[in-house]
Amino acid sequence: MKISKKTDYALRVLFDLIGQDGHRPVSIRELAARNDVPKRFLEQIMLEMKAKGWVSSSAGKEGGYFLSREPNQITMGEVIRHFDGILAPTGCVSVTAYAPCSQEGKCRFQRLFLDVRNYIARLMDKASLAAVYLNLPVTSAEVFAHEFSAGDGI
Repeated sequence: MKISKKTDYALRVLFDLIGQDGHRPVSIRELAARNDVPKRFLEQIMLEMKAKGWVSSSAGKEGGYFLSREPNQITMGEVIRHFDGILAPTGCVSVTAYAPCSQEGKCRFQRLFLDVRNYIARLMDKASLAAVYLNLPVTSAEVFAHEFSAGDGI
């Protein structure tokens, strides 16, 4: 699974808003600068998140965006599915973006991809933004841990 820039940017801003107490309006300019997101692209993302009911906005000098739902009521799975559509690693195990394969019925690794899809979906659907916000940032030592560094493409 690889998330798009759009999803990455949306998550950056959602977590930024959580860190701002969630209810204090933050200008789009400030959100774009703090999260290293192109302002014009962020405007589109914010409109989508507003339509989903995750954020609201207020006008005026002190206006901006703020969370309209509590962070424990929004899941990672919900955000990723909205912007990227699927959590499945391949089309042959996707429900919403199913793509038939000529090897169906005889493929030996499709089951593993189905297990990966199910694990990721459960994990993401269980992970509220509030719970994820409590995590510590990942260190480079964790990313490059020896037991996981032998495979290319990880």
